[in-house]
Amino acid sequence: MKKLVSLVLVSALAAVSALTFSGCSASKSGSGDDFKVGAIYINSQNDTSGYTYAHNKGITEAMTQVGLDPATDLYIVDNVKEDDEQVKAAIDQLAGDGCNIIFGISYGYLNAMEAGAEEYPDIIFSHATGNLSNSTNFNNYFGRIYQARYLAGIAAGYKSLATKNDQIGYVSAWGTEYAETCSGINAFAMGCRSVNPNAQINVYEISTWGDQDLERQAAEVLVDTYGCGVIAQHCDSAQPQIVAEEKGVYGCGYNSDMTSEAPEAHLCAPVWNWSAYYATAIKAAMDNPSTFMSTVGNYYEGLNSGLVAVSPLSSNNEPEAQEAINLATDLMTSGSWDVFSGVSLSFSGESGAVTVTQTDTPLTDNAGNTIVEAGGPSVSDSVIQAEMNYYVAGVTQVN
Repeated sequence: MKKLVSLVLVSALAAVSALTFSGCSASKSGSGDDFKVGAIYINSQNDTSGYTYAHNKGITEAMTQVGLDPATDLYIVDNVKEDDEQVKAAIDQLAGDGCNIIFGISYGYLNAMEAGAEEYPDIIFSHATGNLSNSTNFNNYFGRIYQARYLAGIAAGYKSLATKNDQIGYVSAWGTEYAETCSGINAFAMGCRSVNPNAQINVYEISTWGDQDLERQAAEVLVDTYGCGVIAQHCDSAQPQIVAEEKGVYGCGYNSDMTSEAPEAHLCAPVWNWSAYYATAIKAAMDNPSTFMSTVGNYYEGLNSGLVAVSPLSSNNEPEAQEAINLATDLMTSGSWDVFSGVSLSFSGESGAVTVTQTDTPLTDNAGNTIVEAGGPSVSDSVIQAEMNYYVAGVTQVN
């Protein structure tokens, strides 16, 4: 057994050592003297769109903002799968490089990051999309991306009306297993139905992150088999948008503006400005790592902080979409309304005179069960982040 364990560890370390990383030690004056940032990515740091791209862009921008040089102060281990041994080997490598803070960007890194925080108490461990933390050196961070997904749903709803096609497809890494994907799907559906009450959202779950072939195949099935005229996504690459372009339909991407990948198809995308968090976290770790959890803690922000947004609408959109999105944004940023409440929005009117109506309506799941009574407040953050495991009315999983 000892020999077997040793072989497994050696294999994992060898696999990670073969992965690319950047950075070397540098000496600078000021509070950032010798401060090093580590990052563990599920895909390549050289991606030009999608999930890893958005995080890498946020980290490098944030480092520049706080006076660090990504070329010398950033250490990356990329293409790390959601495997505890691989993640542990990446953590050991970054700890050996002298990193002061380590970011892990994929949900499946959670357990290994928690163990790493215990093993290396002098390093800050910061984990995206997770729900674990400790009181000293391990936090989680995410944002109210469901708000931006609702806005993208508005754009998709207008396009479904214009094309007279109520069938909308959604390629998702996971479905109701994770509150992150479930809440995003639900918010997008509610945005669609605020414009087109007959919209039907067909979810194709591929049961993995980062598999571009499966992302492409799912989008093709949604168009060819289910007749979807808009393809949305909660997955890592631009493949669903590229398929939409090839098939002559429309789409809403994710993580970054994917209009360049699908110029005739892409409407808009829920996007992250990850630098809003990364600058806060790196600065706090540089200033006083012992107070990191009391000053930063577990981070969950939304449209108000600029952490999430919807990308600029492309010329493929219907003329009313921007006005409706502006109205919904104002309601959310003012704090007077949020997505998962017992108040529904509906938009009407021609371009230049779009109006929004708020109606007390129970929030129900797709089996007819009441989640929030009419007029009731939004479900709690804990539900949105970790407990939501039902689809709302209008959502169907098709595989």
